[in-house]
Amino acid sequence: MTLTHLTIGFSILVALVACGSGTSDDPAQNADTASQPQAAAPEIVLGNGEANWIIVEDVSRDHATLTFSEVRIDGNGWLVLHPFKDGKPVGDLYVGHTYIEDGDNRNVEIKLDAEPAAGDMFLVMLHRDVNENQKFDFVFVDEVNVLDKAVFEDSLMIAHAIPVP
Repeated sequence: MTLTHLTIGFSILVALVACGSGTSDDPAQNADTASQPQAAAPEIVLGNGEANWIIVEDVSRDHATLTFSEVRIDGNGWLVLHPFKDGKPVGDLYVGHTYIEDGDNRNVEIKLDAEPAAGDMFLVMLHRDVNENQKFDFVFVDEVNVLDKAVFEDSLMIAHAIPVP
């Protein structure tokens, strides 16, 4: 699943929740709502939030290990790397992850499965340790979400597309 699929899936979910997925028992009300234009679902954007962030400007690499100088998460969770394929992030695969504790984390290292080449692209993002078991639960619970869900602030996903140094 690519980031595009995540965006589309999230948009559809938001549209269903915002507009209601069921119908009323009143046919007149159903006709009224069916003819009204529906509000566009918010678009997911990537970046840093107010309570959660990943500093990516000074990422360093030692062979297959990437180091991030600062990562902030509101709650315990994971810093995760997803690979790119054909110029797009592959959201249903990950190539590295590391546990991070609530608050500020310094010099966070992620060891990748294989040593990347300089310039290889990855999506680095935060996932919340939802069940607080310190195990990365990358098991899909629906079409879009894994058990240890991606960290959002409103429609802002705490994530960045980065090239390997």
